[in-house]
Amino acid sequence: MDLIAGIDKKLAQLSAQSLTRRRRVTDGASSPRQVVDGRELLAFCSNDYLGLAAHLAVVAALREGAGLYGAGSGASHLVSGHSRAHALLEERFGEWMAPYIEQARALYLCTGYMANLAVLTALGADADAQIFSEALNHASLIDGARLAKAGVSVYPHGDVATLEQQLGASTAATKIVVTDSVFSMDGNLAPLPALLALCERVGAWLVVDDAHGFGVLGQSGRGALEHFALRSPNLVYIGTLGKAAGVGGAFVAAHASVIELLVQRARPYIYTTAAPPALAHALQASLDIIGGTEGVQRRAHLAALVDHLRDALRLQRWQPAPSHTAIQPILIGSNEDALRVAAGLHEQGLWVPAIRPPTVAPGTARLRVTLSAAHSHEDVARLAHALNELERATA
Repeated sequence: MDLIAGIDKKLAQLSAQSLTRRRRVTDGASSPRQVVDGRELLAFCSNDYLGLAAHLAVVAALREGAGLYGAGSGASHLVSGHSRAHALLEERFGEWMAPYIEQARALYLCTGYMANLAVLTALGADADAQIFSEALNHASLIDGARLAKAGVSVYPHGDVATLEQQLGASTAATKIVVTDSVFSMDGNLAPLPALLALCERVGAWLVVDDAHGFGVLGQSGRGALEHFALRSPNLVYIGTLGKAAGVGGAFVAAHASVIELLVQRARPYIYTTAAPPALAHALQASLDIIGGTEGVQRRAHLAALVDHLRDALRLQRWQPAPSHTAIQPILIGSNEDALRVAAGLHEQGLWVPAIRPPTVAPGTARLRVTLSAAHSHEDVARLAHALNELERATA
């Protein structure tokens, strides 16, 4: 078979299953109101939960960082790319996470995906290790487990009892439990207190990917560990900085020995050019906002928007997920129906993505509504009205 013909056949199969994806071109900064493919839309699809991506103080800090450090880092961290901006940011994250992790130290990486790969391939580098992965974990955690030399067991979503059985049956020298904190397609929280208690009892690591919790959960925005008031040397925490923090990259916080292991053995950290120092400099401004009075206000506004949306929806056939986070999925069912609903919203100037397999299980295609502190109550009312009317019109 001709090589290109083989690719075209696969693409045709995706199209026939309503699984084709497309990129949209946006103009301007990340904001609820964006020009998308030349048309202004009200967007409910960004992970910019606190509205910091276009915040004037963060943008000013990015400009300042570029003036101080230039546009790029020039090399990997272990060659010549580890700037003062990176070092200061890591020091601050270590201080932020010290109440939750004993002898906390932090490491800054280019993306959350790379951070997850780094943690799991380093902790699971030996064949006598075993990774216990939550069934609904993000793709980056799944891929990190696949790349590790450790064996992998998957436990059902939120099922601590089954996980306990799996851990009890394991003879692995190193046990690593890994979970999202807030599940990105469902919006619900992992039972972290029960998971940590189990991991401490059996001597396992608990790796927590707090991509959708950092900046949003907790009184001071320090994420899921603060939200649940957890503290343990068994914790390895990953916070993503391109979502609520509004910039980019990610950090790993853990006991100082774990971080040193990552520096020495984590290939995604060692063998890549360091992120531009200007980003690390800008993140200092994000942390000032997240941890300050303005951060408290933005989180309170976001929580009020979540309540407003849930109260305003009057859906009968389409099912809102039982979520009280900024992620508010609405289960539609088939791929075709989810695409039709998303298209109906688009006609009304609303941008809400349809999420389909393999991101979610077959038959559970959904709209993934995400709210931001940059939205207004009027924005939420407009979305709820459109959804309620669309469901009635398609009955």
